[in-house]
Amino acid sequence: MSAGRLSGKPFHIALCLMIALLIAGCSGNKSSGSGSDSGSIYTVKRGDTLYRISRITGTSVKDLARLNDISAPYTIEIGQRLKINGAKKTASSGRKSSGKTAGVTPSSAVPLSSWPPVGHRCWRWPTSGKVILPYSTADGGNKGIDIAGKRGQPVIASGAGTVVYAGNQLRGYGNLIMIKHSEDYITAYAHNDTLLVNNGQKVKAGEKIATMGSSGADGVQLHFQIRYRATAIDPQRYLPPPGKAPSC
Repeated sequence: MSAGRLSGKPFHIALCLMIALLIAGCSGNKSSGSGSDSGSIYTVKRGDTLYRISRITGTSVKDLARLNDISAPYTIEIGQRLKINGAKKTASSGRKSSGKTAGVTPSSAVPLSSWPPVGHRCWRWPTSGKVILPYSTADGGNKGIDIAGKRGQPVIASGAGTVVYAGNQLRGYGNLIMIKHSEDYITAYAHNDTLLVNNGQKVKAGEKIATMGSSGADGVQLHFQIRYRATAIDPQRYLPPPGKAPSC
């Protein structure tokens, strides 16, 4: 499926959500655990992967590999200086990001006490597989979980809701689906191979919405986020044990 188009009120909602998703996923580049970005050069730190650097800097994995003559499997070393496509940019203005955007609070600044209680809402695992990169509250850390799997395996809606975005216009996330579940909750599913839903479509919990792929990533995986009032929260805190259906 090609990049989706939005119209009317859903467009405004999705635009705000996409900006929140991008800023929270790519802000905070000065963390000691997530590398440093000076101008158009990024210095690799412990724990970095080309995929993570892509999300932090807004430079696609393909461009990072091309600019730095890196070939698959995209091995990088601590201290390595990588060329990136200019300074980090926000999704809407293209100006340098200061890590702050009006109406968006970095996840690392939101205390756990403000998160919804466990069991507040019923969620399903969006796919099967091992979590290869967990959620992190660190600046520049992973604002969701990355689940490894096989190309083409089903990706399902974690809960019932309405698709507010289905496309590939948000750099670093590949083929992306965003589902609004209520005024408070939205889930995001990135790096899909094939998108099986359209903007504005209502979906049921457990409904197949995509197939797993590697679009915008350096390996087959699903990047999954749960956002509560625009703040990314730890999905594993709210999901049932792996392989089990929700008890609620």
